[in-house]
Amino acid sequence: MSAQQESFDYRMPPGEITGPSAWYGTDLAARSQEWIRPFSGSELDELDAAMRGVKERGLEIVDIERDDFPLPTLGPALDEVRQDVLRGRGFALLRGLPVDHYSIEESAIIYFGLGAHMGVAISQNMKGHVLGHVKDLGRHEFDPNSRIYQTTARQQFHTDTCDIAALLCLQPAKSGGKSAIVSAATLYNEIRRRRPDLLPVLFQPFSTDWRGDAPLDSVGHYALPILSWHAGLLYCRYVRRYIESARRFDDVLPLTDQEIEALDLFDELSDDPQIHLKMEFRQGDIQFLHNHQTLHDRTEYEDWDEPEKKRHLLRLWLNCRDGWPLPESFLPRFFTLEIGSPGRGGYLLPPGCSLNAPLEAE
Repeated sequence: MSAQQESFDYRMPPGEITGPSAWYGTDLAARSQEWIRPFSGSELDELDAAMRGVKERGLEIVDIERDDFPLPTLGPALDEVRQDVLRGRGFALLRGLPVDHYSIEESAIIYFGLGAHMGVAISQNMKGHVLGHVKDLGRHEFDPNSRIYQTTARQQFHTDTCDIAALLCLQPAKSGGKSAIVSAATLYNEIRRRRPDLLPVLFQPFSTDWRGDAPLDSVGHYALPILSWHAGLLYCRYVRRYIESARRFDDVLPLTDQEIEALDLFDELSDDPQIHLKMEFRQGDIQFLHNHQTLHDRTEYEDWDEPEKKRHLLRLWLNCRDGWPLPESFLPRFFTLEIGSPGRGGYLLPPGCSLNAPLEAE
């Protein structure tokens, strides 16, 4: 074990995790009114007025802050949504943004402005993109330098490197492409009941591939636990594809039989339809997920032939000023522990690169 691994905190929860974050998909599927929140007509009017104000001022999307996007009645409601995402069940779905009435620039302004009420946008790649495009670009899912969201393949359950990940559906797929989410607390509880001997494995660091996005002067991988217990909170950081592809480096040891068994059980439970929740994105849906407690997946999909009809989601990675305090073990990937910092998570940009919000997939 390395000196870095010895410095990690291996504390585990004292018992079963209870509360709204420890949910089962079958239960929530029957209570969708609790987590789907339609926009009202007056709220849509506020969003439209705020968007037009941004355009009149000539403000760049990347520069929009909360005060630049006034939402007198929707703003306080978004504060409640954020608290439910961060300290409740870990996700929410806002429904009914009329994106078909707007240009992609106008939809992006509304989306980014709405996101500014939830947190501060951070870079999703080494190009400095704060507005991501989830769209098939013809990449291959097994390319170690590609991102799975640029294909039509299933993503598999994983987390992103921010407090809240948000998705706006501009255009759904022809078929498939459902969003699936699962509670990390529920996965912990189930493993604790079924195979408590495997739990300590998940609280130890796993070497994980940067997939070509390593900061300058660093190696191509980093180490982070899948589960962490800190400040009375359970954290999850998991991308199995990246854990497995890290084995391509000479200085990374193969996974042990026990590690593979633990990862397989984690995936098996995540795939259980009784445990995870699937939701179908409609045009104009906005999903918010708390990455430290909710894993997400996407089913394989069939796309439309017409370019203008192809599945297209806009993505934001947000850090929240009232977010969770991170454990020290997160430093190798999150860079700083400062709550709400735009430098926590995301990507460290190379010299000369600045944050930007492209309106087309790159």
